[in-house]
Amino acid sequence: MRVLVVEDHRELAQTVATGLRREGMAVDVVWDGGHALEQTAVNRYDVVVLDRDLPGVHGDDVCAALVARGDPARVLMLTASATVEDRVDGLGRGADDYLPKPFAFAELVARVRALMRRSQPAVPPVLVRGDLRLDSARRVATRGGRRLDLSPKEFAVLELLLAAQGRAVSAEELLERAWDEAADPFSGTVKVTVSRLRRRLGAPAVIETVPQAGYRI
Repeated sequence: MRVLVVEDHRELAQTVATGLRREGMAVDVVWDGGHALEQTAVNRYDVVVLDRDLPGVHGDDVCAALVARGDPARVLMLTASATVEDRVDGLGRGADDYLPKPFAFAELVARVRALMRRSQPAVPPVLVRGDLRLDSARRVATRGGRRLDLSPKEFAVLELLLAAQGRAVSAEELLERAWDEAADPFSGTVKVTVSRLRRRLGAPAVIETVPQAGYRI
């Protein structure tokens, strides 16, 4: 759900971030290794897309630091070098996957999604509760066979609520998992998104507000 892109080529970084956001992910971007370590110290990420050849703190050292402190984020390392030796070296430093540049964006998305599945408890690719059905791979949600027209954030919130299997999910957890660092925690954005999602889902209402706990389906 939440990705950190660490890439010193700013145009490429923004292109990757924009594409991942269109896939429904919450994405933060930094351009050097030092800021990557700061961001991962204060935010929880599922995947770090990490350029190997970074200024300041090298990508290898960022990866090693994440492993040393037990950070749960999975690391997809990017590099301009495609030799077998470099791939082996990168994986040996703790990277979970390795993608040489230039790469096809569809492959990047597929690899990020695969790493996300490994970073979390196993969740079925298709989530079903009552007449609600959500296919995370195809990015399709239906209710009673009717396709729901959801925004990326509405889809992400619905996915988190369904994956919780009846557990109440707090507004803080939804904000952390479905939004990037630009979200204002005091803006009521989660409440507004849940309200819109309720309208999209229609009657009878399926999202319950649990006092002092959050929301659940």
